[in-house]
Amino acid sequence: MRRTARLVPTLTLAAGSVLLPAAFTHGASAAAAPGAPAAAHGPSAADAHAAAAKTAPEPVEKEAADTRSEQLAVRRYWTEAKMESAKPLDALAPRKEGVRLTAAATAAQAAADPVEIPATRPGGETVTPAAASAARTSNGAAWTRGGAVTRAAGRVFFTYQGRNASCSATAVTGDNESTVITAGHCVRMGGAFHTNWVFVPGYANGRRPYGTWVATALYTTPQWNNGEDVNYDVAAAVVAPLDGRSLTDVVGGQGVSFNQPRRQRMHAFGYPAAAPYDGSKLVYCAGQTFDDFMMSRDIGLNCTMNGGSSGGPWFTGFDESTGLGTVNSVNSFKYGFAGGWMFGPYFGAEARDVYEAAQGATAP
Repeated sequence: MRRTARLVPTLTLAAGSVLLPAAFTHGASAAAAPGAPAAAHGPSAADAHAAAAKTAPEPVEKEAADTRSEQLAVRRYWTEAKMESAKPLDALAPRKEGVRLTAAATAAQAAADPVEIPATRPGGETVTPAAASAARTSNGAAWTRGGAVTRAAGRVFFTYQGRNASCSATAVTGDNESTVITAGHCVRMGGAFHTNWVFVPGYANGRRPYGTWVATALYTTPQWNNGEDVNYDVAAAVVAPLDGRSLTDVVGGQGVSFNQPRRQRMHAFGYPAAAPYDGSKLVYCAGQTFDDFMMSRDIGLNCTMNGGSSGGPWFTGFDESTGLGTVNSVNSFKYGFAGGWMFGPYFGAEARDVYEAAQGATAP
């Protein structure tokens, strides 16, 4: 096997998260604390992140199908019939003692230097950010405008506690060209990591236009791994090459960012598979996000998507004309008494750690 499981920031299905991004570029230098001696050039965001990493628990990594024979077996396992019969996986709602968003937590998030990694087209060309086009509001309509999101977003299939289940995910830009971002409960739940994990980008009515990509390693936050805290319901998967090509070389990669302002307008995508949806098509919600005022530190959006959409990307700066955006959260959970709201974790330091951990893995 390539390597054994180790800690990576896991998140629990409860509440409370602050995540940061892997730095392709770093933000401005942080100001020195009052009364502290000035450094020669001032501590950078990278310095602060490195210092925090020395004390923060690392993300949790679990190897998956990391040999060619294992990958072939997993790919053969997922027949069309098994995919169609896979049950949508629901996340748990936050516990009653969930940690609510506080002014101090908001201030700490706002003080962190934002990081943004741009999207890439198939083949690796970086996409120059463009102003988001005029957006329509949606609470859960089928996406019919095409574009990059129909290649990079897809369904996830896996075996959970002996049954086949489904979630959603998206391919993102990364050094290894093989990284998928999803929700923590879409890689691990109930005390164990899922098995037979595959990503099907561009899934549509049973078709797999870009193939079936098998995970070689799964990552989540320690908070999710240890206690299923919804505030850290974030995960990444590294997938093996297919026919000699890497994932984002084939489908492109959406951008990804961390430490961004709250209460932005966002687009959420996923493959809801519980009635009235059936998992056959990509669905989206779009509108102004808000802070959860009940039992988590997550961000919320008016959205009727349900089980199966978990792990689908939330974009800032989404351009409806090109289908490109920057992933800044994922579909995570809904309160049973508020079915019209979807919640997703704030992408801060912990989310960044998960993303960076995945970049350190080379798909065999």
